[in-house]
Amino acid sequence: TGSVPGPCDPEDLLDGVVFGAKYLGSTQLQSEKNPSTNARMAQAQEAVDRIKAPEGESQPMTEVDLFISTQRIKVLSADTQEAMMDHALQMISYIADIGNIVVLMARRKPASRKSADSPASSAEPPKKCWMICHVFFSEDAQIIAQAIGQAFGVTYQQFLHTNGIKATDLKPGEYSDYLGTQELFNGDLVHFSRSENIREVCISKKPGEILGLAIVESGWGSILPTVVVANLLHGGPAERSGELSIGDRIMSVNGTSLVGLPITTCQSIIRDLKNLSIIKLSIVHCPPVTMAIIKRPDAKYQLGFSVEDGIICSLMRGGIAERGGIRVGHRIIEINGQSVVATPHEKIIDILSNAVGEIHLKTMPTSTYRLLTGLDQPVFL
Repeated sequence: TGSVPGPCDPEDLLDGVVFGAKYLGSTQLQSEKNPSTNARMAQAQEAVDRIKAPEGESQPMTEVDLFISTQRIKVLSADTQEAMMDHALQMISYIADIGNIVVLMARRKPASRKSADSPASSAEPPKKCWMICHVFFSEDAQIIAQAIGQAFGVTYQQFLHTNGIKATDLKPGEYSDYLGTQELFNGDLVHFSRSENIREVCISKKPGEILGLAIVESGWGSILPTVVVANLLHGGPAERSGELSIGDRIMSVNGTSLVGLPITTCQSIIRDLKNLSIIKLSIVHCPPVTMAIIKRPDAKYQLGFSVEDGIICSLMRGGIAERGGIRVGHRIIEINGQSVVATPHEKIIDILSNAVGEIHLKTMPTSTYRLLTGLDQPVFL
């Protein structure tokens, strides 16, 4: 990697560096899509004003470790090392240091969208988005802010390097201008924003009986990281209810949200319901197969993901594949309408390397695929 000026050794940022800090709190702000730097600074200041305890009152603080890498920024509780927050680097919009305070602003996924049939007035104001602002206190506030800035620089250099583009051939502006013209295709987003796809489901069962469903992770890169129904136990309560299908995302059970939790936690939350006779689930009805659309004008633009035996194993942050809705941990089922389920690895790579224009991929979580094809036995909860 080219050297990127900053307080850290660029190599270290690939693995991640950790800074100690005190977490003061988080707040949400509404923002223009691309505000000026001055507007960003004003937002950072507003976040600090909202979070800081009034003069004379003690400020609640949590000791945390800030983990910064070229992939993600995590906030870990200093004692338990549990992740309190975890943002992919490309979701971070702005970092500010104000004295001993660091403000980290991350984009929130939009929750609601205008319905497709509402006429758009031409004088519509620029779209607003929600920012979540995390506020930290640290003597090293300035160094932390610089380290995050440096992580972005290293990521970009690394991206060019991996894709064999010499930094001199493609000016940073050129790549980001191209990305800027890309519509984010996210079938999920449209899908999740339609209220008719979100339902409350009630399943009744005998106390002591399991629900009778197997779950898998939705895959890194999915708009709502939660668990997916991968299998239903024949004759079990979930199947008898007729309300659940393979592919459905479970948002919450009996009022406990599963969004963003590790799969093992989700499994134990569901297991703990064994003695109840009524279980309420909030689900988003989703097809088991996800569609991704990658727009690639020319083969010189790298797709930005890697495949091993048909499975997507890594994804370039902010690249065209991520914008197209590609997920890590998903298996490619079809490319441009052609099934690649039984296609050898080299052939898949070949098809992808040469594909340009609008590339349509159908994928599904690998674990769902393995259950459906009988390669794995489901663990029913």
